[in-house]
Amino acid sequence: MSATLTVLIENTKPADSKLVAEHGLSFLVETSQTKFIFDCGHTGAAFDNAKILGVDLRGIKIAVLSHSHYDHSGGFKKLLEFAQIETVYIGENFWEEKFSNETYRGCGFDENFLAEKNIAQKICRDVIKLDDTVWIVGNFNRRYDFETIANKFVRGDKKIPDDFSDEIILVLRGRDGLTIVVACAHRGILNIVADVRERFALPIVKIIGGLHLTGATQKRISRTIDELKNFGVKKILPCHCSGENFMNHFNDRILTGSVIEI
Repeated sequence: MSATLTVLIENTKPADSKLVAEHGLSFLVETSQTKFIFDCGHTGAAFDNAKILGVDLRGIKIAVLSHSHYDHSGGFKKLLEFAQIETVYIGENFWEEKFSNETYRGCGFDENFLAEKNIAQKICRDVIKLDDTVWIVGNFNRRYDFETIANKFVRGDKKIPDDFSDEIILVLRGRDGLTIVVACAHRGILNIVADVRERFALPIVKIIGGLHLTGATQKRISRTIDELKNFGVKKILPCHCSGENFMNHFNDRILTGSVIEI
C-alpha cells in the first residue's frame, strides 16, 4: 500500500449514514510521507464529515484544488477552521472567474484572501512532485476530439469558452502501477490518461474520481470504456460527475465515507 484515500464528501452516501452528501468532491490523501486535502467540496460539510469519520485534520498543511468550480473549491474557507493550511496547489488560470450559462460558478475567494491568511500558492503548469509516491499533474493536451467541453462553461471577464487549463489531477504510484485521481476530468479522461502515460512511462492501472460523463451519449461512454481498456486500466472507481449511465457499467463505485487503499 502506497496511499489511502478517504472520501470526505461526494454526491452520495451510504443509506442511514449520519454523513452529509452534496454535489461536490473532497478527498483526504495519506501516503507514508504526506497528508493533504484534494478538493474541498462546496459548503465545507466535508470537514464536518471528517469529525464523524474520526479523521483529525489539524496537522494538514497542504491543500490541492483541482479547479476553481464551486463544488470543488467552495469549501476551502471552511477547511481553514479545521487545518492550518500553509500551501495551496492550483493550476494555471485558476483565478479567472468561472461561469455556467452566465451563472457564477467559481470558488468564492481570490488571491487576496490567500495573502490575508498568509497561505502560499504554487501553480502546477506541468508536474510537481509532492513526495516519492504522489505527483500533481496539469497542462493536458487535447488528443480526443470527441471529448468535448460543453459550451455553457465560460471564464473570465470576457466570458471566453473555458478550456479548463486550470485543471490538475493526482498521480499516485503503487506496487502494480499508477493510479490517477481526477476530480472532474473536464479536459477529458482519455486526454488525461494519454498524457500521464506519456510523461511517466509506467502502466496506469486504476482511475478514481469524477469523469464528467453526465449526459454523455452511449457512443461516447462505450468508446471511453474501450479506450481505457486499451490503455491497460484494470479498475475504475467512478463518482460525483461521472454520470449514472457510465457508472452502471461498473460494479464498484465510491460514496461519502469510502476508504480506498492504493
